[in-house]
Amino acid sequence: MAKKEDIVKLAINLMNTRENIRNMGVVAHIDHGKTTMTDNLIAASGLMSEELAGKQLVMDSEDQEQARGITINAANISLLYNYKGTDHLINLIDTPGHVDFGGDVIRAMRAVDGVVLVVDAVEGVMPQTETVVRQALREYVKPVLFINKVDRLIKELQLNEQQMQEKFVKVIAQVNELIKKNQPKGIDWTVKVQDGSVSFGSAYNNWAISGPRMQETKISFKQVYEFMQNDQQKELAKKSHLSDAVLEMVVTHLPNPIQAQKYRMPVIWKGDKESPAGKAMITCKETGLFSMMVTDVSVDKHSGDIATGRVYGGTVQKGDKVRLIGSDKEITIQKVGIFMGPDFIEATKVPAGNIVALVGLKDVYSGQTIAGEEIKPFESFMSEAEPVITISIEAKNTKDLPKLIETIRQLTKEDPNIRATINQDTGEHLLSGMGELHLEITQYRIEKTHNIPITVSPPIVVYHEAVTKESPVLEAKSPNRHNRLLLQIEPIPPEIFDKLVKSHFDGKVKPKDKEKIGMFQEMGFGTELSKKIWAVSNHCVLVDQTKGIEALHEIRELVIQGFQDAVKEGPLAREKCQGIILKLIDATLHEDAIHRGPAQMLPTITRGSFACVMAAGPVLYEPKQKLTITVPEDFLGAVSKELGARRTQIQEMRQEGDSSIIIGNAPVKELIGFSQSIRGATQGRALWTAEYIGYEQLPRELQDETVKQIRQRKGMDLEVKGTSFWLE
Repeated sequence: MAKKEDIVKLAINLMNTRENIRNMGVVAHIDHGKTTMTDNLIAASGLMSEELAGKQLVMDSEDQEQARGITINAANISLLYNYKGTDHLINLIDTPGHVDFGGDVIRAMRAVDGVVLVVDAVEGVMPQTETVVRQALREYVKPVLFINKVDRLIKELQLNEQQMQEKFVKVIAQVNELIKKNQPKGIDWTVKVQDGSVSFGSAYNNWAISGPRMQETKISFKQVYEFMQNDQQKELAKKSHLSDAVLEMVVTHLPNPIQAQKYRMPVIWKGDKESPAGKAMITCKETGLFSMMVTDVSVDKHSGDIATGRVYGGTVQKGDKVRLIGSDKEITIQKVGIFMGPDFIEATKVPAGNIVALVGLKDVYSGQTIAGEEIKPFESFMSEAEPVITISIEAKNTKDLPKLIETIRQLTKEDPNIRATINQDTGEHLLSGMGELHLEITQYRIEKTHNIPITVSPPIVVYHEAVTKESPVLEAKSPNRHNRLLLQIEPIPPEIFDKLVKSHFDGKVKPKDKEKIGMFQEMGFGTELSKKIWAVSNHCVLVDQTKGIEALHEIRELVIQGFQDAVKEGPLAREKCQGIILKLIDATLHEDAIHRGPAQMLPTITRGSFACVMAAGPVLYEPKQKLTITVPEDFLGAVSKELGARRTQIQEMRQEGDSSIIIGNAPVKELIGFSQSIRGATQGRALWTAEYIGYEQLPRELQDETVKQIRQRKGMDLEVKGTSFWLE
């Protein structure tokens, strides 16, 4: 085993040869073998013992990852691989497979140019496989395929050689179908056995084979089958080690940063391509203006905030002054380095095309752009998933409150998918996450890692408020009765709403902003309406349809703020609104500006909006997840009964060998406690995953009772006030 220090020195020296760099992620459905495969690649690079490869799980460094046997955090490491006499630097990110930690996968996709998609030979393409492939292709990240756990086909399914080949053909076809549906226009990234963009093997047993490897080693498919049948996988690993097949596939089929940034930059950065920053990014130039995007923030007790991200242009070194775009701050970098698993290794400088870790950037957050001077920020991460479940936490000891506040600040910085708010009425901290496991891990970190005893409430589901029809035009008067606004609300059509969600746009629209107007027109809002949009908030839209109101520009900001307040907490149950168009039809304003200040205009807009919502058929929408359950056939009845009791809509049922696979859409509320119930009903034999699929209208018969329960929990009046109440 080589010395770690020597490997690190070589890795740092290779940072300047961008043609020989590969920035790659490892992605898969949970338990398909990503981290085990990564262990093999680490061992081949000389950073760990060959004997421990597949067992040590180096990239799962947190105790909860080791205890639960899952990856929770995306982890970075730099590896060396010599291909045909040329050293290559492979910057690898191992990503989580559990849906609750999908945010880490989304952020990692921004830092890499290619991914190795790991698929279990028996299970094939599963829901989270589909999700991670879609996320990668949305970011213009190229995939290659590794079919893992091939030995299961013989040991468990008892397949013969012909059937095994047929199974591979089926898995490859499933993956290619997925790639074809989601790949960028004009690009063919489908994978093929013949060209070596597909390999197959057993990460646990350290072997893999591909088309080119078969030609080189002279091992036939028949021999591979015989090695497995005769339990000689160790011998097979000596003839064709996993790292040779996979890393050869990475080097020959995934792009280097110079190739990738040409087509990726126009997608992830919308600034001027002819500017110094634009030219440096598109050409991956190390002497140009420095620019990077932060994809991960970790907090170290000795070093403080460490920001990890991809350098797209220029070079960064210790002592450089950089700007945190969007926060108007200039900061001096204290240290520059790379991550080798859990270890931060200092470097002198890191040029474009590499993944860097920076120390000394206080108040930095994931998704932020850092540059040598003020530039247009990078596009936000491309995901529609959002926190759907909330817990309330309180410090058991009052003296721990300052420590708890600081810990929550740190955790939300490290994991942007955790949202924290304070309940102003009770003083409780509300933490929202992607699922029960996500919040369980966060709770564990507060209690065990940071040693703060806390009281935790049962999980609370996050609902959304929406409308079902157009409201009448209603008049809202300001408290001093000197200003009157005519307002109307209508629902956004579903097909336009989907495009609005996918656009990730949230904020104000400047008058005559051609780029934004064009974006709204593409969504389907129409030419005239698109020109009149003032703001978007929580996937709701504010439109000005007034004509000839002289002082309207003076209250524009107040109208936008009042609209944002109204859709942040709707009138039904103080839940977020979604899919609403609020139209300002007309306005009568006092000629003196002092009589139309914030105290007059904000409540007018907010209460007027609420009145329109109450007159437009208000409803609650609930979050849903797509469940995929694999269970022995004997337990199919027990699972069906369990799902039926939880309002699950079964979409598909099929047989795979002696197992049944059930796919259905279930409300998040009904999935609280599902894990224990399904284990009990199937004697622990069921494997299941859930994937966020968005919000759907709560059934009519549950609306009133659910609204009542939420209002009661929030300490609100149990009676929902009607239209006239909000206009008074």
